[in-house]
Amino acid sequence: MKNIQKLKRKARHRRHKRVRAKIFGTARRPRLCVFKSNKHIYAQLIDDEKGRTLAAASDQDYYPPEVPAKGRRAGGGLESTLQKPKPSRPKKERKSKVAIAFEVGKLIAEKAINLPAGRQGNKIEKVVFDKASYRYQGRVKALAEGAREGGLRF
Repeated sequence: MKNIQKLKRKARHRRHKRVRAKIFGTARRPRLCVFKSNKHIYAQLIDDEKGRTLAAASDQDYYPPEVPAKGRRAGGGLESTLQKPKPSRPKKERKSKVAIAFEVGKLIAEKAINLPAGRQGNKIEKVVFDKASYRYQGRVKALAEGAREGGLRF
């Protein structure tokens, strides 16, 4: 099982290197990089000339955690964890991963437009889309469409 995971990870890195060889972000037109895991999706605006992240957004920004992690709770200990069940969102508020990715796209676009670029102080409206090693479908496509609806052009 571990060998299969290693092979998949290596193949993903190979695909990512192939994509990154063609894509480069600048301060005026940064790279919109996407990373997705099974649970979450992340987007970053990266200036490759300086090697800096200009802005970032994720589904955790859209749905902030409602309960602190174990051990960080006031009072701490296992007893307090057992007494207080985790609050859950009502079913009507839950969204699919694709819908949340769309909202993350709108969120990163909002952050990009409110961010000054370079010395001229122009707002970032154009980006280079870096889908990394992922296919342009599902959550990646929804994030891109959300960013376009938010005002980014690519």
